[in-house]
Amino acid sequence: MLNLPQPTEVKRSLPKAQLYRQFDWKPSQRESFDGDVSHLDFVNWISPKTLPGIAAGNEVKEIYIVEVTLKTRDFDSKNIALLGKSIPQRIVYVLRYGDEVMLAVYYTRLFMTTWQPAEDVSLQLNGLNLDSVWENIVRSIVGTSLSDVSNPETQDYEPNNYQNTLDSKHAEGMSLQEQIIAADERAKIVRQIAALERQMFATKQPRRKRELFEQIQKLKQKT
Repeated sequence: MLNLPQPTEVKRSLPKAQLYRQFDWKPSQRESFDGDVSHLDFVNWISPKTLPGIAAGNEVKEIYIVEVTLKTRDFDSKNIALLGKSIPQRIVYVLRYGDEVMLAVYYTRLFMTTWQPAEDVSLQLNGLNLDSVWENIVRSIVGTSLSDVSNPETQDYEPNNYQNTLDSKHAEGMSLQEQIIAADERAKIVRQIAALERQMFATKQPRRKRELFEQIQKLKQKT
């Protein structure tokens, strides 16, 4: 799984009924989750015990990989967000439907990559300790998620020439949290631009059209 070292491989089921009991989800949440998710399995455990070359971090002592087998490709991301919020562990979720997968993490909110063929997806373990390994994993998934306008968790505006909410130039030198905050702010500006562009194309008044155009240009300077 994900081209991770063999010593990290585990295979342990995570029964949905156990989640429901442990976290006391509402009946509506259970029904929605059950409608999207077939079953869950722990498939990798990354720790100094399974990878002695990587030390425990000050905060991160172990990282889990959980495979979530979906019943539908058109799943509700809120169900995965609920799962991420409920389990207080560092977990990378491998969402699988057929021969395709996407990776997800919950870090202040849910971030997901795009769908890819399962055989093409790998996870790099970069860092001397698990603090840095975890941050690099999250950065890779967050970076993909923030640049994907089709991701419902991060975008809700129409694609245009400002698709990437935070490119490498803007992200350089930022902490992970700063990167997310900056991307959120930039996304708000992009949504404003999209709304103003729709207004500009719809109006027939030259003066109003010019005013909207000037507002758009000012906002574009901030992206």
